Amino acid sequence: MHTATIRLTWWSRTCYASSEMGFYDRYVLPRVINLACSSNPNMKQREKIVPLAEGDVLEIGMGSGLNLPYYDTGKVQKVWGLEPSEGMRRLARRRLADSTLNLEMIDLPGEEIPLDANSVDTVLVTYTLCTIPDADRALRGMRRVLRPGGRLLFCEHGIAPDAGVRTWQNRINPVWRRFSGGCNINRDIPSILESSGFRVVADERMYIPGIRPLSYNYWGSAVAD
Repeated sequence: MHTATIRLTWWSRTCYASSEMGFYDRYVLPRVINLACSSNPNMKQREKIVPLAEGDVLEIGMGSGLNLPYYDTGKVQKVWGLEPSEGMRRLARRRLADSTLNLEMIDLPGEEIPLDANSVDTVLVTYTLCTIPDADRALRGMRRVLRPGGRLLFCEHGIAPDAGVRTWQNRINPVWRRFSGGCNINRDIPSILESSGFRVVADERMYIPGIRPLSYNYWGSAVAD
């Protein structure tokens, strides 16, 4: 027996699990996303940022639970995992069952955070801001729940610094977004953070191994201004 405390909190919003969703969205897309996000370069990026989380943590877009092995259990008291996709939550069940973290899952979109103001020490977003439809609204919600002195930790892919790569990102993005669950490959992550009231205090960037339009990464931390 493990010591995990896992409580699934089912809120009234169930649009992501409705019968109107197609087979691709419910069963195929979650597996495609899980495969892409679990590549070795992406996992190495997670390994850099996730262990920095501490205290009470809100993870936005927990997905299939790929970050769970990288949490420092000596520094983390509780993790709320916000994940709207029923398909991704289904894939996460085994990792959740194997984890010794105190976990609570929330099945709402990233723009809707049902936590009190000033209630978490760390907000973690990894490969999530690219997909949230209203990233500004979501980030304002993250600011609201962060305690004074709390940090937002991020690891995301986004707009590249090279003009030729950016051109391809902008060309590919409309089609890519349609078949990747709304993922955008051309978002300026630091600018989005700053326009939403965060100040980026640690900012690292580089191409990780992979197709260049899909592989320019930003990672670091930000605090609420």
